[in-house]
Amino acid sequence: MGFNSSNIQNELLSKIATNNGHGENSAYFDGWKAYEIDPFHPTQNPDGVIQMGLAENQLCFGLIQEWVVKNQKASICTAGGAEEFKEIAIYQDYHGLPEFRRAVARFMEKVRGDRVTFEAERMVMSGGATGAHELLAFCLADPGEAFLVPTPYYPGFDRDLRWRTGVQLFPVICESSNDFKVTRKALEDAYEKAQESNITIKGLLLNNPSNPLGTILDRATLKDTIRFINEKNIHLVCDEIYAATVFNKPNFISISEVIMDEDVECDRDLVHIVYSLSKDLGFPGFRVGIIYSYNDVVIKCARKMSSFGLVSTQTQFLISNMLSDETFIEKFVGESRARLAKRHGAFTKGLEQVGINTLKSNAGLFSWMDLRRLLKENTFESEIELWKIVINEVKLNVSPGCSFHCTEPGWFRVCFANMDDETMRVALRRIKNFVLQHKGNNEGEIKKLQCRSKLEISLSFKRLDDFMNSPNSPISSPLVKDRKGKNKSYYHFV
Repeated sequence: MGFNSSNIQNELLSKIATNNGHGENSAYFDGWKAYEIDPFHPTQNPDGVIQMGLAENQLCFGLIQEWVVKNQKASICTAGGAEEFKEIAIYQDYHGLPEFRRAVARFMEKVRGDRVTFEAERMVMSGGATGAHELLAFCLADPGEAFLVPTPYYPGFDRDLRWRTGVQLFPVICESSNDFKVTRKALEDAYEKAQESNITIKGLLLNNPSNPLGTILDRATLKDTIRFINEKNIHLVCDEIYAATVFNKPNFISISEVIMDEDVECDRDLVHIVYSLSKDLGFPGFRVGIIYSYNDVVIKCARKMSSFGLVSTQTQFLISNMLSDETFIEKFVGESRARLAKRHGAFTKGLEQVGINTLKSNAGLFSWMDLRRLLKENTFESEIELWKIVINEVKLNVSPGCSFHCTEPGWFRVCFANMDDETMRVALRRIKNFVLQHKGNNEGEIKKLQCRSKLEISLSFKRLDDFMNSPNSPISSPLVKDRKGKNKSYYHFV
């Protein structure tokens, strides 16, 4: 007797577990699947896919490793720290180790130039920023209600805030004509459209510095958003997980600074900050997420709910020791910013040499790359066509703008801090070769680009295969398959 075991299994599971709320089938995650199938390695697989879809800071791990070697007592899994094993291994208060909360609060102050103070008692732990966002969504909104989010925004927000909570995200349309700035008009327009659709807006989510733009919000914009949320009586959630990645002027301005300005009237009960150590320290595997709220009731509720996603005490112990070493932290943050600035400069200059522009940025682990002139047509279908070529032929995992809910085709996020210098150079050579090939028959344009870049670039390229069929939706694409045509299972990344 034949039957479809997959359908039967789904009938036995919950709708939340089996729905598509995770967003796994978007182009953003498809790029990851392509990389998993054929990962680049300089010697073992030099023609493989280079991972440029991972916003990870790997430029200063040498400094971290040196510190760990010199500070054996910071880990209970070394001979030097074993004497603390029992105290750390037994049950702890889910508020978190006091020294951990104090150390994180002090680190957040230092990253913000010591212009603000944070109270350790207002820290709520979570399993990474993913857990922090979901926790806040559960606390601040009911299913069907929504948060405004400026576009383009990080694809993981759809998973983090929507999937299990039933909360919606309502886009605030930002455009390239003003460098995707968040304006009061854009906020008002989105709020009005939500009301026309009978959607209750409970808050505004800001990502500062921005993923994927790599830009920061200035003081005037932050003040305007505070006035907006106060007038509407809605919450303001500020994701500041890239705060220490600002590598050039102007300096980062936290929402915690702006609400203290004398000319700003603000109901602080409406303001909440999401933070983590995944980007600023490069520790995504430690799953350290923080909610800092100025609302006592939110803190109380979030702390109870945090029981489902706490940070292990072993991790808390190590992190508290490391962050308490202020001499090391000051050196690390300064060196990290310097290396990010150098890498960003080298990467964007390499793109400029073949006529590829990026949005001017001074933060983050990525660039917002403008490939609009390479599109066959100004459509998201053409964007996905181009993305498939970049993935399958150029062998670079970059993320198309449609997966970030960008409303203009042709923008791509490309990460540059998760690889060594030589891998970056390989990636740039592939990009340059592809751009020149795209110019194909226009020899004059090729010579012009060669002159500008002052590089000797071979014009002997292999011919691209025919374009793959375009997807029906600009926000999703068919799963990238391996050579046997089998899909790989997948998990979440940022």
